[in-house]
Amino acid sequence: MLSIFRKKRKISNKIETDFHSHLIPGIDDGASNLEESLKLIKMMHELGYKKLILTPHTAIETFPNTKKNILKNFELLKDTIKKAKIEIELEIGSEYFLDQGFLLLIEEEQLLPIDKEYVLFETSRINKPSNLEDAIYQLKIKGYKPVIAHPERYRYILNCEKEYKELKRLGALFQVNLNSFNGYYGKEAKEKAMFLMKEGLIDFLGSDIHKFRHVENLQKVLQDLPLIEEIFSKNKILNNTLFKKKVEKFSFKEGLI
Repeated sequence: MLSIFRKKRKISNKIETDFHSHLIPGIDDGASNLEESLKLIKMMHELGYKKLILTPHTAIETFPNTKKNILKNFELLKDTIKKAKIEIELEIGSEYFLDQGFLLLIEEEQLLPIDKEYVLFETSRINKPSNLEDAIYQLKIKGYKPVIAHPERYRYILNCEKEYKELKRLGALFQVNLNSFNGYYGKEAKEKAMFLMKEGLIDFLGSDIHKFRHVENLQKVLQDLPLIEEIFSKNKILNNTLFKKKVEKFSFKEGLI
C-alpha cells in the first residue's frame, strides 16, 4: 500500500497509543462515514500508532450519545478494520462534556471508562464550570481516574501555576493535544501546553483527531523529534502503558512517511 501522506519521511513515533480521537463514523463531529474513518485510521497507522482509543463526544445538547449506541457503532468499525486487514488495536471510551447528563452517568455508573479506570471529560472553553471540582470528586468516589481533556485550551485558566496545580492536587490527570504544541489551536493554547510540559504535569498525549487536517498537522508535530524527546523526558507519559494486548497479525504493508 502506498503512503497516504504526500511527503514520505520516516517518523520515530514514541507514542504507541493515542488516547483521544473521534473516528467512529457519524455520531459526532469527527469522521462522517466508514470510508473516512478507514482512511483516518490508516493515516494514524502510518504515523506509527499501534493502538487508538476512540472517544466520541457525549453531551446532552450537542451529541446525546449513549453507551449502547457508541458500542454498536464501535463494533461496526472494528469489523471494517478487520476486513481491511489493518494491524492496529482499537479501544472504546468517550469524551464527556461536563453537564448534568455527565453527572447522572457517573451516579448511575453508565460511563465508558478507558482501560476500565480512566474517564476523559471536557468543559466549556470559556467559562469555568462551578461543579468542576465536584465532578472530579464524584469520579474518584466511584473508583475512576478523572482525565481532563486538552486543559491547555481552556481560556478560563488565567493563573497556570496556581490553577493547573490545584486541579492536580484534587486528583485530575491531564491529556494534552499534541497539535497544541505547534500552535494549531492558537498562541495561548501553545503557551499553556508548553507550561504543562515544562512543569511535568502531562499524563496523556492525544491527537484529538476529527478530520484529515488534524492528522496532517500531527505529522508535523511528530517530526519535531527534540520536542517529543523533551515531552517524554519531563513528564511521565502513560499512553504506552495502555498498549497491553497482542495485535492479531495481518499481512498489511504500509509506505514510509
